[in-house]
Amino acid sequence: MAPRRLSRNLLAYLVLNLLAEAPMHPYEMKRLIHLRGKDWLVPVNLDSLYHAIAQLQRAGLIEVVETSREGRRPERTVYRATDDGHEEVRGWTADLLTEVPYDEFPKAVAALSHLPALPPGEVQEHLERRVLNLQVMIATIETGLGAAAGKLPRVLVVEAEYALALKRAELEWVRALIDDLASGRLAWDPESLLALANQARTEH
Repeated sequence: MAPRRLSRNLLAYLVLNLLAEAPMHPYEMKRLIHLRGKDWLVPVNLDSLYHAIAQLQRAGLIEVVETSREGRRPERTVYRATDDGHEEVRGWTADLLTEVPYDEFPKAVAALSHLPALPPGEVQEHLERRVLNLQVMIATIETGLGAAAGKLPRVLVVEAEYALALKRAELEWVRALIDDLASGRLAWDPESLLALANQARTEH
């Protein structure tokens, strides 16, 4: 039977990368994911980890090396990446680095596209709360990077640098939008917008 096509997801990507480095069992994978701070990318528990392992195994990208038991400890299965798995890691990484899919937007973009659903003052209040959330997230990432400094090579935390740059840029933009709302440079009148929508419908 031919291997199934893999449904790509971030946890499967993390697992496949680890197994392309070296054979290991699920508990070691979970430990390394946490140690390297990769669990902020995607939630990881043993159930989701075993599900990702099963997906990769069905796709022919990983295989069992050995199964062993030490004393009364649970049986442990060691996995490794196959030749196809190593090839998939390279192709998958290249795709993630180069592609800019249309769905790669924060959920807030959907709300920004429908701001007239709320009055300007209320939008400003919600954005001010978003600023607080962004500040907390930025501080969390900065703390994580500080803790990793000198302990992990930069190549293992560079994605946190990227996330930090994005959040800092978003914070700056949201603050500017709040200023525009507060000054009245950005404002809207629901009745005028409704009239504009009605006009667009009659034109077609």
